[in-house]
Amino acid sequence: EQVVASPFDFSTSVLLYLPRDLPPPGDAGFVPAATARVAELVTLTDGGAFVLTTSLRSMRALGSGLRALLPERRMLVQGESPKPALIAEFRAAGDAVLVATMGFWEGVDVPGRALRLVVLEKVPFAVPSDPVVRARARALEEEGKNPFVELFVPAAAITLKQGFGRLVRTRRDRGIVALLDGRVTRRGYGRQLLAALPPARRTTDLAMVREFAATQLQGDDRG
Repeated sequence: EQVVASPFDFSTSVLLYLPRDLPPPGDAGFVPAATARVAELVTLTDGGAFVLTTSLRSMRALGSGLRALLPERRMLVQGESPKPALIAEFRAAGDAVLVATMGFWEGVDVPGRALRLVVLEKVPFAVPSDPVVRARARALEEEGKNPFVELFVPAAAITLKQGFGRLVRTRRDRGIVALLDGRVTRRGYGRQLLAALPPARRTTDLAMVREFAATQLQGDDRG
């Protein structure tokens, strides 16, 4: 076995934004507040955004809300066209917003300036009611282990890293990743989730995001 270091300089090319002022994901106010924050981020980057959600319900709510807040922006939502067509349209536009759910957290490649903002709505925990997940959790419990610690957190860390990975596909790529789920900075398991991500600069301050967008993304001539 061999572990190969990443060729990407995440510390200079990516800013990871972890807002602490949004309601908790389970709160009724989370989706409206998250939608407003995403709209602000999209305005800062002039589009070029993936908004990745953890459920179809969240995807539809965010897609609808963003269309209302950003009526002039080209808004693409998973399910409205075949996946290859959505990706092709997103690449060609250069300033579009694509709202999608789990099928877009991995296996999607958009190098260059067309993608400069990735918003991750929530920590992508597995659905507990899924039969396979439920069976694995039960097996761990029978072994005296904690399914949340042994199964849910490690699996979420992998998916979170995959979502983050949509942004940087070449050495020239740069941009912002925003994780809107405040649990990663408030809960103990958040350290494990964040440790699994590439070593990008981190901030909870929207002012720093504005500065990064203005100095690193505006006038970006990547092809």
